[in-house]
Amino acid sequence: MTDFLSELHRRRTFAIVAHPDAGKTTLTEKLLLFGGAIQTAGAVKSNKIKRSTVSDFMEIERQRGISVSTSVMGFEYRNLQINILDTPGHEDFAEDTYRTLTAVDSAIVVVDVANGVEKQTEKLTKVCRMRDTPIIFFVNKMDREGKDAFDLLDEIEQKLSVKVTPLSWPIGMGQRFKGVYNLYEKKLVLFRAHGKQEDEDIIVFEDLSSSELEYHIGESAARELRSEVEVVETVYPVFKKEDYQQGTVCPVFFGSAVNNFGVKEMLDCFVEIAPTPLPRYTEERLVKPEEEKMTGFVFKIFANMDPKHRDRIAFFRICSGKFERNTNYRHIRLGRDVKFPAPTMFMASKKTVLEEAYPGDVVGLYDSGNFKIGDTLTEGELLHFKGIPAFSPEQFRYVENADPLKTKQFVKGLEQLMDEGVAQMFTRQSDGRRIVGTVGQLQFEVIQHRLESEYGAKCRYEPVNLYKACWVHTQDPKALDEFLDRRKRDIARDNDDNIVFLAETAWILQTVQENFPKIEFRFTSE
Repeated sequence: MTDFLSELHRRRTFAIVAHPDAGKTTLTEKLLLFGGAIQTAGAVKSNKIKRSTVSDFMEIERQRGISVSTSVMGFEYRNLQINILDTPGHEDFAEDTYRTLTAVDSAIVVVDVANGVEKQTEKLTKVCRMRDTPIIFFVNKMDREGKDAFDLLDEIEQKLSVKVTPLSWPIGMGQRFKGVYNLYEKKLVLFRAHGKQEDEDIIVFEDLSSSELEYHIGESAARELRSEVEVVETVYPVFKKEDYQQGTVCPVFFGSAVNNFGVKEMLDCFVEIAPTPLPRYTEERLVKPEEEKMTGFVFKIFANMDPKHRDRIAFFRICSGKFERNTNYRHIRLGRDVKFPAPTMFMASKKTVLEEAYPGDVVGLYDSGNFKIGDTLTEGELLHFKGIPAFSPEQFRYVENADPLKTKQFVKGLEQLMDEGVAQMFTRQSDGRRIVGTVGQLQFEVIQHRLESEYGAKCRYEPVNLYKACWVHTQDPKALDEFLDRRKRDIARDNDDNIVFLAETAWILQTVQENFPKIEFRFTSE
């Protein structure tokens, strides 16, 4: 048991999230460099790190230069097992990111110093706040001109409704950027563009009033730093690890990922303060990571990672106990036992078969179509993990089979892609037509591309005038019957056979909400 507990306490599992172009992939890469998981910069960009076999679908990633799917990378640092989940920044793939956030214990949010808090940053931070996920902010691109540090902290607090406390402070920015003062460790870290950041660039500096400061950064920068640090220490709360772990205070670091600067300071602080694997709620009870019996859930499915083999990989987060290869586990939804001869661990540059894994780890399970997002595996106990959301789509199209000879492939392909969470499908009860709902326009292209390249089926879209899809809940069966009877033509079923109300306009939705007070209309389904 002591071995198990020490392995458990070695785990740190976190997501890196940001608006596109804030420098998230670059930051991920630099963290992997420090962890020795990759040897050269640029491996992330060239996709070497993401996948040993780049499937057809990833052409979209290459053409657009954006991350379309979450990748998982593990490495060792200071005798800890660090698991990073790098998420797509593009808003059309936000749902993938939301679900990934259910599988981590903390998050690092990257903010571009010039652009400040952007739309995607707001959405993603809100999801972290809903779960009280501890957040660290990394203000990136300090070697460029951008917003004043105090203004930026105010913006983060106001727009994201969080409390912040800086743990490092920038000395100038852009052309005048001299480095950062590490408030957490009382060290002065001097900036050299594209430097290796050698130890001589780091000076222990307990006392900022020492005249040594002028020698290192010059007179005006020293004066500015002293007065700003005084303001910081007066205005912002003293950092307490428990406040951060409860999600009530967010530490902020400044740096420049592309220049390798300020990243190590954040990583060193992160491994000290970040939470070990946290308990997870199920519908039945709270599951604690130190429990002996294995439990976990699937938060992502990736189909056809290698088109030649038609394999699907389910990303499985372990919540408690020890996961072992070739052991029978209970698939709760299917009510039967399954075992995995070749579960994989995602090390940065390669997938390796693993013998065992611990809470906090993300394991890849080869899947022949048995898994859906949200599925639970246990050692027999009936548990259903909560909080894996499906969001109400923003865009809708009728989807039709464009090749009658390939009906079977069309139906199967659609079903599997929906299981994967690429989009959601609603079947209208009045005429049986299929409607695909997505968060963004790009997903329609992805579905069309993948149906053809992976299933040999063709689809075409037709416009449908819809504003929102909402899941319907009520404790009153009579009210439900009356509602279903009166709004027949607006009722559909989702892939899990839940009742969905399709509202054509905002006004109709509001009217229906007023007319049926006993019915609850939800914009997420869990």
